[in-house]
Amino acid sequence: MAEWITSKTNTTLQHLRKLAASRKYRYECRAFVADGAKLVEEALRWGLGVDALILREGVEFPVPAGVREIRVPEGLMKDISRMETPQGVLALCRMPEPEPLDLRPGSLILDGIQDPGNLGTILRAGDAFEVPVILSEGCADPYGEKTVRATMGAVFRRPPLQATAEEILAQCRERGLPLCVTALSETAEDIRGIDLKSCVTVIGSEGQGVGEAFLEAASRQAIIPMSPRCESLNAAVAATVVLWELRRECK
Repeated sequence: MAEWITSKTNTTLQHLRKLAASRKYRYECRAFVADGAKLVEEALRWGLGVDALILREGVEFPVPAGVREIRVPEGLMKDISRMETPQGVLALCRMPEPEPLDLRPGSLILDGIQDPGNLGTILRAGDAFEVPVILSEGCADPYGEKTVRATMGAVFRRPPLQATAEEILAQCRERGLPLCVTALSETAEDIRGIDLKSCVTVIGSEGQGVGEAFLEAASRQAIIPMSPRCESLNAAVAATVVLWELRRECK
């Protein structure tokens, strides 16, 4: 039986707004919002915990047994959705329990990827190429609304691991994993000539590049060859090239 909510001050709607607005609150509650029919379908399909579906009045959407169904009028849906044109389908999702770091050769580390759209695109590509992607400090929240939308469901199919630079570097030392960083430097080697499948590869943000801790620990630096008239690639594009190389070498 659907519940009807018609007040902006309802505690459930306040909870949804706060989840959408605050990273700290999301992690305190271990919950986040998926906005849009496609994302909600992916959350339900891949078994991520969905506590409630919030549906605009008149929208038809299958509600699984055991999932709370909440109906709201169109005006309230526009108030709680951050999409310009809300689709009328939101899900209140539980974050998966954090898994311990388990670095393997052929993994990709993201360092300081702050743009949610770039991060979501990289996670989507990592899922497509089946390459483990680990988020280090300074990255956007993978469970933020913009990032979740940009993953096109990949955040549900392959939840990303998160770790500090210290944890990553310590595990590289313990397991004897060489570190390769992408860099625009004179000593960087053509990425096509590096055996990435035996390394842990780190890619940084467009503006700052890879952090000092990773640069100092790296045994090799890699560069993606491009026209000399171009300074750099968008972070998501560069990461996708690296992911393709990792996938190609591991076949």
